[in-house]
Amino acid sequence: MIRLWDHCPIAWRPTLEDLLMGGVGKGLEALLCSEVEQGKEVYPALESVFKCLSHLEVGDIRAVILGQDPYHQPGQATGRAFEVPDGVAAPPSLRNILKLVARDLGRESSHPGLLAHWESEGVLLLNTVLTVNKGEPESHRNQGWEVITDRLIEAVAQSSTQTVFFLWGAHAQKKAKLIEGEQNLVLTAPHPSPLSAYRGFFDSQQFSRANEWLSLRGQPPINWLGD
Repeated sequence: MIRLWDHCPIAWRPTLEDLLMGGVGKGLEALLCSEVEQGKEVYPALESVFKCLSHLEVGDIRAVILGQDPYHQPGQATGRAFEVPDGVAAPPSLRNILKLVARDLGRESSHPGLLAHWESEGVLLLNTVLTVNKGEPESHRNQGWEVITDRLIEAVAQSSTQTVFFLWGAHAQKKAKLIEGEQNLVLTAPHPSPLSAYRGFFDSQQFSRANEWLSLRGQPPINWLGD
């Protein structure tokens, strides 16, 4: 039996309780049970589905990087958007994100576990869909996850914390309607996928623009380089 509620971090349960304990959560649990019964591999591991929330409370979040769904190849998905485990080769989108960090901030980062470090700086690495079948991108799209992640986006946007939202590509940019208030900055750019990154992603100065905005509001900059 799969119970998503058991894996939801305690700090986020008030935000998600009605969804996870109601029809949305039950529908997702039925989907995941069905996939497993059919012998399909689902990523990430169930205990990591909410990993991106595990070390952050809503008031801690100073930036949100929004992805689509987890990596669908074995050994890649961690529960944080765009991240892969240490020792696993970076997929193309992550390589392009790291190229932008270097181009925008003037040098490359050699920090191991850089995206986990970003989380320690208050960066939420959130996919809009939190599970996927092996080898089947977007296989769990429109099954209920978007209702849950929209709720998370709204909760962060309604917090009084100064927060930067990175919306890369058309899919993420559709979420801009959920983000209101002068305490939020929305930065848009093409998606870092090789199919679209050449359209301006590398010239978008996303990370320096975020830090400039935070600094102008008396907030410490985010240490994107990890040193």
